[in-house]
Amino acid sequence: MSFEKITSVDLIEIVENSIVQVRTKTVILENGEQISSQFQRHIVVPNGNYSGENFNVQAIASLIYTPEIVAAYQATKQAQ
Repeated sequence: MSFEKITSVDLIEIVENSIVQVRTKTVILENGEQISSQFQRHIVVPNGNYSGENFNVQAIASLIYTPEIVAAYQATKQAQ
């Protein structure tokens, strides 16, 4: 009997205020058959550090997080 755990980023969305929402899927396999799966979500904000993120998340964030988007996000946060 062999078990394997596979974790992957399976969904990247851009939501309100240009926040990048990342869904990670963890699958447990027993002898090659899926016996369990679990999802986790986290966000990446325009003025945050995303250097430790998955390559695709980094690529998307670097494209959309222009100085104008970061300034707009910071202004929204200050207004709250």
